[in-house]
Amino acid sequence: MNPRPVDFKFSNYISQGFDLLKANFMPIFLATLCTILMSIIPFCGVVAVSNLLKFIRKIDKGQQAEPSEVFNFGDFMKYFVPQLLIFAGVIALYIPYFVLLALTGMLRGEQPSGFVGLIMGLYVLFIVVVIFYFTLKGFYIIALMSLKNIADLKQAWNISKVMSTGNLIMIFLFSIVVSFLGEIGIILCGIGVFFTIPFIYCAHYFAYKDGLSQVEYDDITEIGQNY
Repeated sequence: MNPRPVDFKFSNYISQGFDLLKANFMPIFLATLCTILMSIIPFCGVVAVSNLLKFIRKIDKGQQAEPSEVFNFGDFMKYFVPQLLIFAGVIALYIPYFVLLALTGMLRGEQPSGFVGLIMGLYVLFIVVVIFYFTLKGFYIIALMSLKNIADLKQAWNISKVMSTGNLIMIFLFSIVVSFLGEIGIILCGIGVFFTIPFIYCAHYFAYKDGLSQVEYDDITEIGQNY
C-alpha cells in the first residue's frame, strides 16, 4: 500500500450505497440483522461489522454470499485486544473527570465555584475533541483490518491517519449526513430503521472501498514515475 491523503467523494458514496442496497436489498437486510444480533454479544460488535463489510464486498463483486457469513468468529481475537486497548484508553480519559467530580463534591450534589465549573467544562470539551479526533482520523481502520486483513492496530491507525489528512471535515459531514438519513428510520415508527441501517453500512463500504483503492500500491505507475 502507498498511504496518502485520499480524494473523499462524499456524494458518490451515498448514491453508490443506495444503488447497491436497492439492487440487493434482501440479502444485505438479512446480513444487517445478523450483524445487530451478533453485536449483542460482548466484544463481538467490531468483528460483526467486519464480517458485514466482507459480505457487502462479495455482493458488490457479484459473488455468492450468505447472510449467515456474518456469524464468523474466526477473527475474534484479531479485534479483541484492540477493543480492550480502546476501552482502556477511554476509561483513562474519563478518570480525571470523575476525580474532579469527587474533589469538588459534585458527586454529593454540591455546586462547584465558577472557576471549578469552567475547568470542568473545558475538560469535557477536551474529551469531546479527543474522541472526535481519533474517531475521524481512524475512519479507515475497520476497513484496513477487515478488507485488507491488517492485523496490527498501530499500523492500521498510521495508514488511516495519513489517508484522512485534509478530509476530517468531509468525513465528519459524511458521517452526519449518513447518520441523519439513518435516523429517518427511527422517525418512521421505529420500523424504518431496519431499512436505513443497511444503507449506512453500504455507504460506508463505498467510502472504504474508494479510499483503499486510492492508496493501493501500483507497481506499474511507480515504475513510470521513476523514468
